Amino acid sequence: MSEPIPTKQPLRIIPIGGLGEIGKNMTCFVYGRQAIIIDTGIMFPTQDMPGIDYILPDFRPLLDLDLQLLGILYTHAHEDHIGAVSHVLDAFPNAPLFATPLTAALLEVKLKNSRSKHPANIHIFQAGECLELGPFRAESFHVTHSIPDCVGYGLHTPQGLVVFTGDYKFDNTPIDGPASDFARLASWGREGVRLLLADSTNADTPGWTSSEKVVEAAFDRVFHQAKGRIMVATFASVISRIQLAANTAERYGRKLAIAGRSMQGNVRRARELGILRIPDRTLIPLNEAKHLPAEQLVLMVTGSQGEPAAVLGRLAKGNHPQITVQEGDTIVLSSHPIPGNEEMVYRTINNLIQRGAEVIYNQLEEVHVSGHACQEEMKLMLHLTQPEYFIPVHGELRHLSQHAKLAKEAGVCKANILMVENGCVVELDENGLWERERLPGGYVYVSGAGVGEIGPAILRERESLARSGFFLVAAQVSALSGELLGEPEIISRGFVHLQDSAETRALIRKTVASVLANHAELPIGKRRKRLQENIARIIHQETRRKPFLLCLLYEC
Repeated sequence: MSEPIPTKQPLRIIPIGGLGEIGKNMTCFVYGRQAIIIDTGIMFPTQDMPGIDYILPDFRPLLDLDLQLLGILYTHAHEDHIGAVSHVLDAFPNAPLFATPLTAALLEVKLKNSRSKHPANIHIFQAGECLELGPFRAESFHVTHSIPDCVGYGLHTPQGLVVFTGDYKFDNTPIDGPASDFARLASWGREGVRLLLADSTNADTPGWTSSEKVVEAAFDRVFHQAKGRIMVATFASVISRIQLAANTAERYGRKLAIAGRSMQGNVRRARELGILRIPDRTLIPLNEAKHLPAEQLVLMVTGSQGEPAAVLGRLAKGNHPQITVQEGDTIVLSSHPIPGNEEMVYRTINNLIQRGAEVIYNQLEEVHVSGHACQEEMKLMLHLTQPEYFIPVHGELRHLSQHAKLAKEAGVCKANILMVENGCVVELDENGLWERERLPGGYVYVSGAGVGEIGPAILRERESLARSGFFLVAAQVSALSGELLGEPEIISRGFVHLQDSAETRALIRKTVASVLANHAELPIGKRRKRLQENIARIIHQETRRKPFLLCLLYEC
């Protein structure tokens, strides 16, 4: 049976990132040619991505759609929701940005640090206000998360009301503002929600997410017991957790210093806005911290995911220029490892313990609670909004799948639940919700100043280098006779120390001389190939390993 022909244009929904993964959240809503985007986040690299700084959502297919981008709306200021802003502005330089005060301030910090080529046109609004953007009337509503000033959106469109939750949990005792706007969600449920797109991060976790008040009590216990310095590691944008640490530090007569450029910038802007309230008598510059007795100091540091270049990673390796881990330090990891980062986090913990610190993490004390709804809160969101159609968003496939099951249990018709991945175009019209074509796309890797220059082939080469090392043989040959001139140069990195293997070194030199003498008549390119094949065979016979091998021939 064919689909009925709609009388109005369909609303197209294009998830660019965040579906089938944790991070790089970005969703585009299109009516006709007019479009809005919600969030532009990044994803952190996993262990199998050596040398990658972060990963962007692949928004390049949007450029081919010839859209009129009316604005980019932000739900909150975590990196997985704002981190790609400078890259998106490079592609859409005239797009206005819309954000609540704290999110706007941290967007400014992000754009300043990235040295964005385009000045940002940021419009600040308060939770509860409406944004009129062409065919979209975006009504913001407050939600609690793990950072202040978070919102979701009710998008009033020609195809009905679409509710986009953003990241949320239902915390009835929040430490950083009001509770989530239950009343507005319920009123929309009575009016009629055509489609709900809701956060799925904790869809496989039963029950309710704990309140931030739990962390406050855990911090108090840790500070009460600590005799020396205290270091608290969390994300640079988790302003609520920084406020908790500052409150507890003041209660115990300690000073607070911030380590990490991104966190320092975020703290400065949040204090200027009055969202982060730390008295001047409590907050001190990092360079003054070394003059205080250990029992009077708290340090807030970045690197809770074990990132090697962040403060905590450098402390674990002993190469931070201003701070050294000391016997008697108490280090608190106030975060949960992002899926894929567990190995880096636990290695960092082990290294810190080896240096004499006592490390407190969530299995020992509840020093972190999730900012995302668990199953009972997800059911409550579904009951409040009573959507006709449902798409689970923001999570790996296992999370999306479980959230879809919860929606069915909560009363959404199974036929009206659509589970899609990044790039899948969804259309909502008066006749229903339909999955259309899938746009091309993938991971866009950022490594240093390079954006999109590294692909799977280069990552495989990096993995090979890390696994097996590098081996180079360079030789000069006569341009006239093809004979070997002098001794070949042999260089090994991450493979074996050839100075400790005289027999192998001699055998390789003998092989170079033999191959070049026996194939002097061949073009230099073919001689190099023969040489590489023979040396690879010798190395494998002698070591049972296959390093990344490179042979160079120079004609003189």
